[in-house]
Amino acid sequence: MSIDQPILGLIAGQGRLPLLVAQGMKASGAKVACVGLRDQFDPELPGLCDDFSVAGLARPGKWIRVLKKAGATQAIMVGGVKKAHMHDPLRILKLLPDWRAVILWYKHLRHDRRNAAVLGAIAQELSRNGITLIDSTTYIPDHLASEGVMTSTKPLPKQLADIEFAWPLLKQAVELEIGQSMAVRERDVIAVEAVEGTGAMIKRAGELCKAKDWVLLKTASGDHDMRSDVPSIGVETIEQIAQAHGTCIALGTGRVILIDKPKVIEAADKAGIAIVGLK
Repeated sequence: MSIDQPILGLIAGQGRLPLLVAQGMKASGAKVACVGLRDQFDPELPGLCDDFSVAGLARPGKWIRVLKKAGATQAIMVGGVKKAHMHDPLRILKLLPDWRAVILWYKHLRHDRRNAAVLGAIAQELSRNGITLIDSTTYIPDHLASEGVMTSTKPLPKQLADIEFAWPLLKQAVELEIGQSMAVRERDVIAVEAVEGTGAMIKRAGELCKAKDWVLLKTASGDHDMRSDVPSIGVETIEQIAQAHGTCIALGTGRVILIDKPKVIEAADKAGIAIVGLK
């Protein structure tokens, strides 16, 4: 190992996305120092990292100590954390916050618990301790949505018409911080994502629309902070859409992550679902 090998920090939540980021960091020639959030990180993740520690979701003090000890001055925070936990009345007891979390809550988050506010407070605290939180897509550019049709399955003319109709509506919704996804069929908005998440919205769309060929649209706002909470879809999303009778997905180019893009595209083609990237 070269003494000049850069050291990158990784704060990892749920899902396979942290694995892809860790692999991308390693492929760049960096050493990976990871903090896995307790009861959330994928069990495969420790094997992909040079240093690995476990810390609670509300213990940023330990995150900082681990990353500083490893010598990381840059870090990526990625992976799912169920936002519903933020509205649990027993969250304080369940999360057992450290003093840094208490201070962050009191100073920044008592009256604003939106993702952007949480991210901003965490990034500021990391920065105060010499660690810069960077764009979470930096080391996974090949897994971002690209412009045009990404699948061998082509969208039907009626699906393209629905996309043309609904894309401006979704872009307005994300700017208003309502949600990042929308389901549409024949110019009827079936469902809009809110705090429940994309999976629950897809299920609701399938229940409300028994007909096939509805379209899922997903993107982020123009000023979305790409350091965390970047919209994403995975193989599980494809399976959910297929079960709910959706047959087309429109994604914001460079704004949505396909978690393991080759596998997502393969699953979509197998299910007869078209995936389109739009600016």
